[in-house]
Amino acid sequence: MPHPRSPALYRLTKQLLQKYHKAVRPVHDWTEATTVYLDVLVHAILDVDAQNQKLKTSIWYHEVWVDEFLSWNPSMFDEIREISLPLSAIWAPDIIINEFVEIEGSPDLPYVYVNSSGTIKNSKPIQVVSTCGLETYAFPFDIQNCSLTFSSVLHTVQDVDLAFLRSREDIKHDKKEFLNDSEWELLSVSSTYSILQSGAGDFAQIQFNVVIRRRPLVYVVNLLIPSIFLMLVDLGSFYLPPTCRARIVFKTSVLVGYTVFRVNMSDEMPRSALSTPLIGVFFTVCMAFLVISLFKSILLVRFLHDEWSHGQEWPLLCLRGDTDADGPRMDPRAQLAGVPEPPICREPQVQPGSLKEVWFQLKSISTYFQTWEQADRKGVKWLALLERLDRLLFQAYAILLGLYTVTLCSLWALWGSSSTLYRAECKIHTSSVS
Repeated sequence: MPHPRSPALYRLTKQLLQKYHKAVRPVHDWTEATTVYLDVLVHAILDVDAQNQKLKTSIWYHEVWVDEFLSWNPSMFDEIREISLPLSAIWAPDIIINEFVEIEGSPDLPYVYVNSSGTIKNSKPIQVVSTCGLETYAFPFDIQNCSLTFSSVLHTVQDVDLAFLRSREDIKHDKKEFLNDSEWELLSVSSTYSILQSGAGDFAQIQFNVVIRRRPLVYVVNLLIPSIFLMLVDLGSFYLPPTCRARIVFKTSVLVGYTVFRVNMSDEMPRSALSTPLIGVFFTVCMAFLVISLFKSILLVRFLHDEWSHGQEWPLLCLRGDTDADGPRMDPRAQLAGVPEPPICREPQVQPGSLKEVWFQLKSISTYFQTWEQADRKGVKWLALLERLDRLLFQAYAILLGLYTVTLCSLWALWGSSSTLYRAECKIHTSSVS
C-alpha cells in the first residue's frame, strides 16, 4: 500500500522552518540592508491628558519586509502563493515608537502572512500611550500636534532601513478608519523620513505627525456662555448706587455663584503644569475685579456710617439736660453710664433763664453744626473719590470683557479656517488622484 501524501501546506511550512534561524537577519549578502516598509492608520483618539502631557491613540500598524530565506516555487506546492507563519518563529525587525510610555490593550496577533517571493506582512492594532507637548492656552479651540516616531532599537541604517508603504499624500489625508464621533477630530497625519545620527551609529526613522483639534461646541454651551452671562450680571451691579447696602448683598451673591460655577467646571478645564488656558486667566481676573469692587463697597458703607453717626446727639442732649438751679446740668447718658458729660456741655454754672445761659446753648449748637458740616464735607470728598474709582473699575471690567469676547471670536475663526483649509486640501488631493 502506498503511503498517503503529506498535505502541501504542511510540507511547505516544514521545509521553510526546518533549517531557518530567526536570530540571523534574512539576507544572503550581509552588506545589503533590509528595508522595512511602514504604514500607520489612526483609528481613534482615546484620551488627551494635558496634566501629564500624554496622548492615548488607537492605531493600525502595518510593516512589510522581504525575508530571502522564506521564498518558494508555488508550482511545487499545489500553487500555494501565501501562507501564515508564527511571528515568534521568524526574524522580525525591532521597530519601536520612540515616544511611547506604555502599550496597553493591544491584542496579541501571533501570525504574519508570507508570500512565495518572501514578502512578509505584519499588521496589528496598537493602543499606544505616548508623550506629547500639549498646548492648552487656546482651550477649547486648541489644535494639538503629536508625533509618533518609528525606528529600530539596535540596527543601524546599514542593516535596517525604513520606507513608506504608501505615498505620503495618501497617508496625510486618509481618514477612512478614524472614528469621527469623539471629542477630537483628525485633521491630518503628515510623515517625514530622517536619519538620526548618534554615537552608536546612524539610525533610520519615520515620524508621523498626528494633527488633531478639539470640538468646542460642548464647552461653548456649558462653559463659555454661562461665564459670559455671569460677567454681564456682575457688570450690571455697577449701576447700583455705591452707598446702597443692597449692592453688597448682590455682589456677594454673584461671588458665591461664580465660585460654585468654577468648582463645578473645574473638571472640564484641562490642567497643565506648563500653560494655563486663557479662559482660566480670564476667570481669575474677573474674580479679582469682583472682590475689589465688593471690598470697596464695604469700606464705603462703613466709612459713611462712622462719619454720619459721630457726635450727632450731643447738643440736643445738652438742651434736654437738668435745668434745676440747685444742681449742675448733666447729660442723661453720662448719668446712666457714670462718666462725665461731653466737653461741649461742660460750661460754667449760670442762672437759669439768663441771657448768658442762652448764649452758651447757642454756642453749643453752633459748634455741633460746624462739626457736622466738616464731617459732611469729608464724607462727600470720600464719596466722590470712591465713585471715581467705581467708574474706573467699571470701564476696566467692560474693556476686559470686550477683549475676552474678541479673543474668543478670533480663536473660533482660526479654528474654523483650519477646517476649511483642510477640506480644501482634501478636495485637491482627491481630484488629483482621480
